[in-house]
Amino acid sequence: WRRTLRRVALGLGGVLVLAAGLAAAYVWRASPVHEGELVLSGTTAPIVIERDAEGIPTIRAASLRDALFGLGVVHAQDRLWQLETHRRIGAGRLAEAFGERALDTDRFLRALGVRQAAQAQWDRTQGASREALQAYAAGINAVLATPRTARPPEFWLLGIEPEAWTPVDSLAWAIMMAWDLGGNWQAELTRLRLALAFPLEKIEQLMPPYPGDTAPPTRDYPALYRELGLGAQVQKGAWLDLPEVAPPSGVEGTGSNNWVLAAHRTTTGAPLLANDPHLKLSAPALWYLARLDVPGLRAAGATMPGVPAVVLGQSDRIAWGFTNTGPDVQDLYLERIDPRDPSRYQTPDGWAAFETRAETIAVKGREPVVFQARRTRHGPVISDAGAGADALVPPGASTSPPYALALRWTALDADADIVAAGLRMMQADGVEGFVVASASWVAPMQNMVVADRSGRIGFVAAGRVPRRRPDNDLHGLVPAPGWEARYDWVGWLPVGDTPREFDPAQGWIATANQRIHASDYPHHLTHDWTAPWRQRRIEQMLQQRERHGVEDLLRQQADPVSLAAQALQPWMDEAARSSTHALAAAARDRLQGWGGAMDIDLAAPLIHWAWVRALTRAVFEDDFGGAAAFDAAFPARSFRDALEGVAARRDAAWCDDRRTPVVEDCLAIATRAFDAALGELSGRFGDDPARWRWGQAHQAVSEHRPFSRVKALAPGFALRAAVGGDSYTVNATRVVLKADPVTGDLFHSDHGPSLRAVYDLGDPGRSRIIHSSGQSGLPWSRQYRRFVEPWSRSTTVPLWPEPAQARAGGVLTIRPAGG
Repeated sequence: WRRTLRRVALGLGGVLVLAAGLAAAYVWRASPVHEGELVLSGTTAPIVIERDAEGIPTIRAASLRDALFGLGVVHAQDRLWQLETHRRIGAGRLAEAFGERALDTDRFLRALGVRQAAQAQWDRTQGASREALQAYAAGINAVLATPRTARPPEFWLLGIEPEAWTPVDSLAWAIMMAWDLGGNWQAELTRLRLALAFPLEKIEQLMPPYPGDTAPPTRDYPALYRELGLGAQVQKGAWLDLPEVAPPSGVEGTGSNNWVLAAHRTTTGAPLLANDPHLKLSAPALWYLARLDVPGLRAAGATMPGVPAVVLGQSDRIAWGFTNTGPDVQDLYLERIDPRDPSRYQTPDGWAAFETRAETIAVKGREPVVFQARRTRHGPVISDAGAGADALVPPGASTSPPYALALRWTALDADADIVAAGLRMMQADGVEGFVVASASWVAPMQNMVVADRSGRIGFVAAGRVPRRRPDNDLHGLVPAPGWEARYDWVGWLPVGDTPREFDPAQGWIATANQRIHASDYPHHLTHDWTAPWRQRRIEQMLQQRERHGVEDLLRQQADPVSLAAQALQPWMDEAARSSTHALAAAARDRLQGWGGAMDIDLAAPLIHWAWVRALTRAVFEDDFGGAAAFDAAFPARSFRDALEGVAARRDAAWCDDRRTPVVEDCLAIATRAFDAALGELSGRFGDDPARWRWGQAHQAVSEHRPFSRVKALAPGFALRAAVGGDSYTVNATRVVLKADPVTGDLFHSDHGPSLRAVYDLGDPGRSRIIHSSGQSGLPWSRQYRRFVEPWSRSTTVPLWPEPAQARAGGVLTIRPAGG
């Protein structure tokens, strides 16, 4: 038996050795070549790619065209699976890789027509933009054709192969980034949902105007919807659930910051520019850091796999940064369907035929799904994405839906060429040239700050803004009757009339998704600005001293003070004093002297957010008719601005719980919420508030598509780190108020500062940058997680290292095939 046991042990050992050898061989073949030489087709001259210790490449080429080929190469080497997911999202082809769970998203993307819009844009693309897109695609495809290359593990585990990259894939991904940053359609659907249950006055309190503004005078749209048969008792159509199946867009509580200081406000004697865009956290990060070095141009910063440009960064002449403007560039239209001929819909000039196309979605593990996508004069019929009824159907109506829902959106226009504008901005020689280059930017509209080596600073809101007729009495706030011409767009705001500012006397310009124009600005951009908490805090910090240095701006980006928490703190302190909960005294000790700092090692932020969550439910849930109805709206909107209004007014009408015979005042309901919060926290973190920590619950979760949702694989692919801040701090780490359906996480962050950068225009060697994961998309690489801890602690790496440091990670020379 001993000999038998030895044979079995040797056999198992041999199997393990063989498996280890095969795994090592796979890792070697799947890992990119970072040193030596590669011969690739598609470049016209040698390209040198130097990587530093952080995995950030410097691409040295004889022309911009070859540098963008090199950018395609490094993106394919380090982020091939990410490119694959970007391509599949833009094409609506997720289900063929991920199975039926992705079918609803594919239906939405096909109904939206992203790929068709990208193709139309490509058909019009000319000149430098066309050459850049082709060169970039050639770089990606050259890597795909390399014999040594094995695919990243996602391809192997899912049993798929990458296809050749095309310029249309790049343009489709650019549209999807505009989608991520545009949320008007969701706000319109939310107001429609509310209109089925609330009068106009209540809706305006639940979705109040920007602080200091008044709600625009609108038609009584709840009455309008009742007239159309869409009353509170109507059948709920699938398209009211579209935000749940569509790719996320316009997520509340996210945003971005940028500010730029003139030379007389800095310690360096030159302008400084800070930028931290807040986007969905992913593994790997959305951004990929790179440097381009060609004759006449050196540019470095954040690139985006799928797009051939440095999107945010610094050149040898300028630095630039973006935040989202959030203009109202999406309108929904109720299209009335001809009851005698459902292939037609009503227009101001009579009935017109829908444009139609057949869509076939391949689904892994089942038969393909075929559906008909339609289009009206306004745009795609997104209600065709509904798996069931595609409209709100009045009681007693025929099975043929009387209305469809169409979307008008600037980013789908055929003349939108984001690449051309991006390349011109990257190559601008100063502030003035940058603003001129930004004139052709269509979507997403961005607040762009810029500084140049001569000392000038500036800001321009760049993007296409629709104009609406004076008799449009819905103002783009809710879905409008598509058969009434008064709700159609009537042209565009002239490019020179968008907000802009140059070299102000105060010596700085800052934007944080707040209203970017004065109250007397004559044009309409949006009614849904982000609350100005971050902007006010940035202004406070900039006014605290006369001059600031690079380190000051980095500290400001990491600032944890929540002015929004300060606004609600008096109400919370009253509730804490009124509470008779067993842990109330210990909780009051944690809150004593707290000023809204969302520090990772404090208990007060955790108590605050648990109370806010419980209070929001206690104030509003009964008015929605119960938990189920409230939960349907809660994921799309936190109603924090509405809660702040209730607090300011101590509005008894909202505070009273209609479900109880007692008439509660606002203190009673706040105290009940405080007790509920303490009960929840003790159940999750123990009975000693002194041991509670914000970082226990508030962790940045970077999602991997799709393996974050696979329990056995998630630890190897998903990324997590405890972080400070909250939805309203300058260090904006969005607090998720609904429990994750898979992990049960609550108060975690799924959106945050996807990038942090500070650029010194006097000495680029002092410029700093970081993103939220690491440069590599391969989970075994040390570069996969390299930035997670430093990013969570708000530390950075050099944007422009010394020459020896820039080569520390290896030097690769690419030579043209046949050259």
